[in-house]
Amino acid sequence: MALLVPATASAAEGDISKVNGAIQVDADNRNVGNLDTVNGSITIGARAVTGDAETVNGSIKVDDDSRVGDLSTVNGSIRAGRNVQVNDDVETVNGQVFIDRGGVVRGDVSTVNGAVGVVGTQIHGNIDMVAGNLTVGADSHVHGGIHYQKSKPQWISIRKHDPRVVIGPNAQVDGPLVFERKVTLHVHDSARIGTVTGATAVKYSGTQVPAGD
Repeated sequence: MALLVPATASAAEGDISKVNGAIQVDADNRNVGNLDTVNGSITIGARAVTGDAETVNGSIKVDDDSRVGDLSTVNGSIRAGRNVQVNDDVETVNGQVFIDRGGVVRGDVSTVNGAVGVVGTQIHGNIDMVAGNLTVGADSHVHGGIHYQKSKPQWISIRKHDPRVVIGPNAQVDGPLVFERKVTLHVHDSARIGTVTGATAVKYSGTQVPAGD
């Protein structure tokens, strides 16, 4: 059961803020504000409505048909079920991002060392990556572009191979695909993408994702 903190000058009614401990929001709960913890995971039940969900050391899981604000973690994964609406950005530093069918992200999706996978998802902003693999899966639509940054000295990557980027069947990327580092780029015959800089697109067909690292 979600634990509600008393309203204060710095915390709106319904906000949940912790230093140590997980946060759980029950299914169908629509009376929760922002969720904030330092050391703990955040789980949002199905059909819930919340504000931003942020943690430092922990994962974030959002169940089907929920509506949330920003999703942010440093060390942890972010996973959204079907028909989840995110009204801002989805971002992690060391962790994977997965968004299932029917998902909508009103902002950007970004990670440094994690992989990103979306299927049947609308992303209204950009996808920003550094070291992880990226799959823009079947029927997904990125209204912005894709940008792989060159690794910076302060970013420690545990990956030993070049990232693999897959643009799947009937997927669409409206903006440019800019790669400041070496990647392997596979684009399905039925996909539509913007201009590509820094990589060579390799076409594939069928339902089988190309083999890779």
